[in-house]
Amino acid sequence: MPTPQSPKLTLGQLAPDFTLPADDGTNVTLSALRGRPVVVYFYPRDDTPGCTVQACDFRDRNEVFTRDLDAVVLGISADGASAHQRFRKKYELNFTLLTDESKDVMRAYGAFGRKVLYGREYDGILRSTFLVDAQGVLARAWPKVSIKGHADEVMAAVRQLPR
Repeated sequence: MPTPQSPKLTLGQLAPDFTLPADDGTNVTLSALRGRPVVVYFYPRDDTPGCTVQACDFRDRNEVFTRDLDAVVLGISADGASAHQRFRKKYELNFTLLTDESKDVMRAYGAFGRKVLYGREYDGILRSTFLVDAQGVLARAWPKVSIKGHADEVMAAVRQLPR
């Protein structure tokens, strides 16, 4: 069954708002975080090699994101809270993981769609990152993330935001 075309997000528009369950049992609403930049990254699955490297890179830089840049990092996948809790504990992740089981938020951000692996096409989560500024505006987008060096690239973009 074909996937509906993903919406085109435009830099400078308000980021699509969402409320999703977090790994700690609370709900997180993007618009409630206004006043601080927010890094929203979508990843395919907890505790897989690429996703682990990406999460650990954000973990290792999270103190700079939060303390020096007053930014929030949110990781989103379709995994449930228990998988997120295991992943977070195993790798000592120090930022919030959110669950989008319906994939509605992923679709709103264009982070779910057609993928090809070994010649096989299927619908899946597209590794992508979005930077939302303190006013809730989409400031940067990385629709096809290359894991190596990505957290540093995102950090540099947060540094460039107006204060």
